[in-house]
Amino acid sequence: MPPAPLPVRDGLNPTRLRLPENGTWETVSGYLAERFPDDAARVTEKIENGEVVAGDGTVITPATRYVARSFVFLYRDPPSEPRVPFEIEILHRDDTLLVVDKPHFLATMPRGSWVTETALVRLRRQLDLPELSPVHRLDRLTAGVLVFTVRREARRAYQMLFDRRLVDKEYEAVAPYVPGIEFPREVRSRIIKERGVLQAREVPGDANAETWIELLDAHPAGPIGEPVARYRLVPRTGKTHQLRVHMNSLGVPILGDTLYPSVLDVAPQDYSSPLQLLARKIEFDDPYTGRRTRFLSRQNLAAWRHSTPGPR
Repeated sequence: MPPAPLPVRDGLNPTRLRLPENGTWETVSGYLAERFPDDAARVTEKIENGEVVAGDGTVITPATRYVARSFVFLYRDPPSEPRVPFEIEILHRDDTLLVVDKPHFLATMPRGSWVTETALVRLRRQLDLPELSPVHRLDRLTAGVLVFTVRREARRAYQMLFDRRLVDKEYEAVAPYVPGIEFPREVRSRIIKERGVLQAREVPGDANAETWIELLDAHPAGPIGEPVARYRLVPRTGKTHQLRVHMNSLGVPILGDTLYPSVLDVAPQDYSSPLQLLARKIEFDDPYTGRRTRFLSRQNLAAWRHSTPGPR
C-alpha cells in the first residue's frame, strides 16, 4: 500500500477512506457529510481549509466530484480520553528500534475507544518520532516487551521476522495451581475468533494454535486465597487470545482475565485487577546486524508478588 499523502500529525495518522462502490453522492463533501453526520461542520471546515486530500495528494474542494473506489485522507479530531495512569518504560533505543515495557491497560495502537491513550501515540508525541510503528502487537490487557521501528524504511524487515515466525517469544502468567495437571506440556487446538464476538473459542479440526507451557513455581496462598502458580508460556503460533484460551482449556484461567472462562462487565477505567499475563522476553536475529538480540521485561506480575511463599 502506498504511503498516505498526509504526514503523521500530533502522533496520529490520517484517516483513510475508500469511497463506496455504489455511491449516489455527487461530491466528496456530500459523502463525508453523510458519513460523519455528527462532525459535518468540522469536516466542512477541514475541506475549506484544504486539509482533506485524495490518494494522489490533490486537495479536495467542496466541488470535487465523487469517484467510486477512490481514496480520501483527512485528520479526524481525536476523542477526549481519560489518561491510562501507567507509564511506559524504555528498554532500548537506537536509530532503528525502540523497545519498551508496555504496562497493562494501554493499547498498542489506536483502535476502537482508545486513540491517543495508546503506546504508539504516546511515544510518538513524547519522543518526537512521527515514523514510529509497532512491528507486532500486545493486547491492551497484556503487559511486557513491545518492539517498534523508528524509521519507515526499517519496518518491513522486522515485521517479516514476526510474519515468518523467526522471533522467539516467552510469556509469564499467574493462574490457579491444580496438582493433578502435569507440566510441562504442549497444548494444540484449533482456535477461531469471530468478528463481533468477544471470546475466541476452540473448535474441532486441525490444530492452528500451539503453546508450550511449563510450571515455574507455586504458592499455597495467592491473592484469591487459593494455591496459585507462575507459568512459562511459549507460543508457537499467534492466534488471537491463544494463551488465554489454552490456559482456560486446562482449567487454570489466568488471574484477572475478564473474558475466560466467562465474560465479565468491567468499567473501562477499572484498573484494580490487571490480567496476570506478561510478555517476558523477545529474541531474534537482527535483520541488519545479524546479531542475536534479546529484550527482557523488567516487570513482575502483581499477583505473584502478593502471594504467600511456601513449599509446593
